[in-house]
Amino acid sequence: MPLAKALELAQEYDLDLVEVAANARPPVCKLMDYGKFKYESAMKAREARKNQAHTVIKEMKLRPKIDPHDYDTKKGHVVRFLKQGDKVKITIMFRGREQSRPELGYRLLQRLAEDVQELGFVESNPKQDGRNMIMVLGPHKKKTEAMAEAREAQAARKAERQGGSPADAAAEETAEA
Repeated sequence: MPLAKALELAQEYDLDLVEVAANARPPVCKLMDYGKFKYESAMKAREARKNQAHTVIKEMKLRPKIDPHDYDTKKGHVVRFLKQGDKVKITIMFRGREQSRPELGYRLLQRLAEDVQELGFVESNPKQDGRNMIMVLGPHKKKTEAMAEAREAQAARKAERQGGSPADAAAEETAEA
């Protein structure tokens, strides 16, 4: 239709005439509320960014002569990081005469890998790097899955405190966001 008629139609319906495909012959235009369109597209982009996850590499440093209780504490941190969906870089630092016994560090890393194998896998095997021995563990589940589980658990805890069901709390939380 002619441009003048399209503009007249847009004014009649109190909408904007937006050019959709300028390179097409003839150019394609659409009647829409442009402010509403911009707002909705911004909200979609915001929601996509909210669900996006960036992988973080957490680091845990150990020594070859570690006390059993300290080992359990460090292992607990590694477990927490893997549950959150983060990669974990484990570094064993050798000092002095410990450098002549790298097998101690290797055994310690293998033990840790076995202890957390239900949550993660060995992404890079232990290797000596100067005074340090390094191993990287990766989580079995993706960061987005871990974030979703954490949100569900938080909704369940909130529902318990308020006396409702977890589904009600999850629906309420999405309504708040």
